[in-house]
Amino acid sequence: MTEQGTASTEGARSHARAQAAAATLARPVLPAHIAEAKITWAQRIPAGGYTNVVLGRGTRIRLGDPAGAACAHLLLLRADAPWERLNVADTVKVPWQAYLSPGHPLLSDQGRVLATLVEDTSGHHDTLCGPSDEARALLRLAGAKQGLERHDIAPSVTFFRGVRVASDGALTPTGSSGPGAAVDLLAHLPVVLLIANAPHPLDRRAATDLDVVAWSAPEDLTTISNAEPEYQRAVQNTEAAWTAALTPEAIP
Repeated sequence: MTEQGTASTEGARSHARAQAAAATLARPVLPAHIAEAKITWAQRIPAGGYTNVVLGRGTRIRLGDPAGAACAHLLLLRADAPWERLNVADTVKVPWQAYLSPGHPLLSDQGRVLATLVEDTSGHHDTLCGPSDEARALLRLAGAKQGLERHDIAPSVTFFRGVRVASDGALTPTGSSGPGAAVDLLAHLPVVLLIANAPHPLDRRAATDLDVVAWSAPEDLTTISNAEPEYQRAVQNTEAAWTAALTPEAIP
């Protein structure tokens, strides 16, 4: 049955415009020290939501957990070569560390740094479990908006829901750190960013809103504090690939 007032094109248009006018879109919390004009992307993702966006090299990405129960399942793919994507196994293996903290690279399957974690006030993250079924379905939807196929959606890392390995090898969820935590990532290459906000496979609590804010900060690429040889080697691989892809007139 047709809803009253929408039987004609004019009525349907008026109804749709009235709904749009009444909708309230929640805005994410913006960083106080960043001018709003410099922000290139900002979105609040509700529970059960997702986002997808292409971000340039030198973009700083802030994930925020305003209410304390967000669960950000994150996947990165190289925008100009989407077959190169986040490799969670190498992200854990190459830095000799399964627990994410500032200075940790998110590595591709080609040994390049897609992004570095540069700030973290949460400390509750997971590189071991991969996405829940709900999160994987949302990541597939997000990827489809970027022309990606089902097989392009690789394992993700999770922010704001922690997991630790017990002495017997068991995986133990550690929950979240509470309201107001944030994580900053810095993109080393142009990336497709896919995020799903859904429960963790070992922590089934309902998710709360997740904030994603991005701004241009290419100068930060030269100030990352990580002198580990494995990290420096991955950065060299990244810079070589980036320089090779530039046209001669674009090289400074």
